[in-house]
Amino acid sequence: MRTIAKICGLRRPQDAEAANRVRPDLAGMILSPGFGRSIDLQTACSLRETLDPGIRTVGVFVDAGEEEILRFVQSGCIDMIQLHGAESDERIRRIRSLTDLPVIKVFRIREQRDLETAAASAAEWILLDSGTGSGQTFDWDLLETFLREHDPGRQQGKAPGGRKQPGPDPVTPLFPGEHPWILAGGLSPENVADAVQRFHPTGVDVSSRVETDGWKDPVKMAAFVQAVREACACAGRTAMQ
Repeated sequence: MRTIAKICGLRRPQDAEAANRVRPDLAGMILSPGFGRSIDLQTACSLRETLDPGIRTVGVFVDAGEEEILRFVQSGCIDMIQLHGAESDERIRRIRSLTDLPVIKVFRIREQRDLETAAASAAEWILLDSGTGSGQTFDWDLLETFLREHDPGRQQGKAPGGRKQPGPDPVTPLFPGEHPWILAGGLSPENVADAVQRFHPTGVDVSSRVETDGWKDPVKMAAFVQAVREACACAGRTAMQ
């Protein structure tokens, strides 16, 4: 299982060029106005043209109208939709039906109830965060406890088939509710390896922690992606021992 890397908040041509060099799996663009990293349709399309076709683009929307989301989808500049507002399951299903693109729903994690809500989401993907671009981690112990409680084999310290694990139990790649899931909030080149090895999420997401003076830093972007790849390789070697 390889954890995918997502770098969010691309704004400039040089951001896309840096992404092409370091090759994250996903590149996010903030497409709702009013935020520090917001960009318009023209800029989003230009970034999509610059980005390598193998990097999937994620359009991030905060309580946007369906017509606005459709405008970006029809332009062809995004491959996935990320909803970062108070969208209901009904709206998520409607947006998915209208656009035929995978939907990621973001959940702010403050207590176990938030994790339970995420596990029941109608979205294909879920993203666990500490806030709206806060750059801070939420309580990872809360997440670890929740995951263990929802997997009896892991709770008992046993692998599938009853085999005793030789250390910390690996976390299933899918979140409860069968969702691929992305861990976000305060991740950086310095702590992302710990997150990958501890939780084995489907993906990890970063924005502010790969910036310098508010702008994407190619060196930090490269360090983040490299840390993710090395953590996955290390986890793979451990699993085979």
